[in-house]
Amino acid sequence: MDEIREILEKTGALLSGHFILSSGLHSPNYVQCAKVFEYPSYGELVGKHLAEKILALGLKPTVVVGPALGGVIVAYEVGKFLGSRAIFTEREDGVMKLRRGFELSENDNVIIVEDVVTTGKSTKEVEEVVLSYGANVVAYASIINRSGSENPFDKPYVYLLKLDFPTYDPNDCPLCRDGIPAIKPGSRKIK
Repeated sequence: MDEIREILEKTGALLSGHFILSSGLHSPNYVQCAKVFEYPSYGELVGKHLAEKILALGLKPTVVVGPALGGVIVAYEVGKFLGSRAIFTEREDGVMKLRRGFELSENDNVIIVEDVVTTGKSTKEVEEVVLSYGANVVAYASIINRSGSENPFDKPYVYLLKLDFPTYDPNDCPLCRDGIPAIKPGSRKIK
């Protein structure tokens, strides 16, 4: 979607350099979606577009769940347009959990939303939490899909922009070999 790419460029969210992604992979490119959310009107637009794609699937979730930190605002904005609850998971001692009094039940149909999906690791961690409450995951959504796959999940997945940036195993990273210092901009600790 050209509009989303323009917003990423306008807000300075598309970065170049040497980055350590939340997955542990290295890349010469990084998408810092938090820059988009500096501008509430852009955040609202992103949420509206994702909600429209979810509705086009014929889904009407009762809850939208996003992982902290990148999925918090996205979940809120998507939930606003879907008319559903919006909550987030967060890590406590390295384990993804629902905290702050958030709860799910077996009657909940959940959409898991993210800012960026690369390996899908955070999304799958959120899914484990959702399933532990007996709730049903009906679909996944993200602003950016950089997974290299149209759908890296086992249920419907919608996104606004697909970016095919290269990623490297840290043991075989040409940026490391060239001595370019690596930056880790994400919030997840890498084991």
